[in-house]
Amino acid sequence: MKLYRFLTGDDNSAFCHKVTAALNDGWALHGDPTYAFDGANGVMRCGQAVTKEAAGRYDPDKRLKDQ
Repeated sequence: MKLYRFLTGDDNSAFCHKVTAALNDGWALHGDPTYAFDGANGVMRCGQAVTKEAAGRYDPDKRLKDQ
């Protein structure tokens, strides 16, 4: 099965660590990152889609990172 996640976070090192952890856990970058200003909170936000091939069947009751 193919799994998809969209990682989001503030534009800081914690977001980069989140993406790096996903890559080291077998996820692959999918498309370009996104970058937008969150006017309500006055911060920049980042997003990055990642995908992963995994054995078994998709279970919507499990967290994607645990499948």
